[in-house]
Amino acid sequence: MRGVTSCWIALVLVGCNKPADKPADTTVGEVPEMESAPATISLADAAGTWKVRSTVEGSESTVVTYDMRINEDRSGWSITFPNRKPIPVRVVAVEGDSIVSEAGPFESALRKGVQVSTHVVARLQNDKLVGTTVARYQVTGPDSVARLRFEGTRAP
Repeated sequence: MRGVTSCWIALVLVGCNKPADKPADTTVGEVPEMESAPATISLADAAGTWKVRSTVEGSESTVVTYDMRINEDRSGWSITFPNRKPIPVRVVAVEGDSIVSEAGPFESALRKGVQVSTHVVARLQNDKLVGTTVARYQVTGPDSVARLRFEGTRAP
């Protein structure tokens, strides 16, 4: 019975409270500002050859350099490591501010004799090509995936 009485008392107290003063509505007749949409990217924006420097996350001393050739359409893309043949790149998606691409399997530039496939997300930022790479090595064990960050500048 005490529980029922306590509930009734609580309800009466809540119901008798004076509502807080409602602030004046200052937005009547005004259109609220919309957040600006993220910049969209086109393949033409990124077309050209890029000198790329990539570092393994957690080990800034592990550096890989390569050239990346980007066309205005999804065909003919490639990456070329020093003293190696070009590796074809597949464009998976162009959405919002990002270009997603994949390559491989090919012989890793970091692990001699090991095959790797890469998944790359790239963006244009301050006239540079920046992004991340997830490298999946064809090995068993805990070192089968590496995450890298890269930055590229347009080749002259």
